[in-house]
Amino acid sequence: MNVLETDRLTLRKLDSALDAEFIFELLNTPKFIQYIGDRGVRSADDASDFIEDRYRQSYRDHGYGLYAVELKTDNTAVGLCGFVKRAHFAFPDLGFAFLPEYEGNGYGFESASAMMTYGREKHGFTEIHAITSLENEVSGRLLEKLGFTFTGLIDSPEGEKLRLFANSPE
Repeated sequence: MNVLETDRLTLRKLDSALDAEFIFELLNTPKFIQYIGDRGVRSADDASDFIEDRYRQSYRDHGYGLYAVELKTDNTAVGLCGFVKRAHFAFPDLGFAFLPEYEGNGYGFESASAMMTYGREKHGFTEIHAITSLENEVSGRLLEKLGFTFTGLIDSPEGEKLRLFANSPE
């Protein structure tokens, strides 16, 4: 099911059958593992279970989650973008990740901008947060381009230091 569209992209709910290979590939890219973490997805079957247990469960529990980002030209899944509800955050957490071969094309900015508007209009979000690892400068720059402000360092539940960004409507 399509959630929203931009000029070049479609954002849709993830499907465990359709997206298992894509999620398996994305979650095992070196940058995903380095900056987001190893999710223990070692096969397409693991990816299918992960989609059901994490992404689709978030849609059911919260009415939102992370969505597949597809190119309109050929329906190729190139990344993820959406919101994560974290127990230790008062506000939704904007997240995104893209396959390496599709980075640098503006898809992150395009999808995240549209997702932020969607979150405010559809879900009534008044503030949106985002986190990055200390080393992930590229995501930090994208968040600043999206209008986020660095607010400080926080500890993840696993004890990792993370950079926290916030975005409130002006």
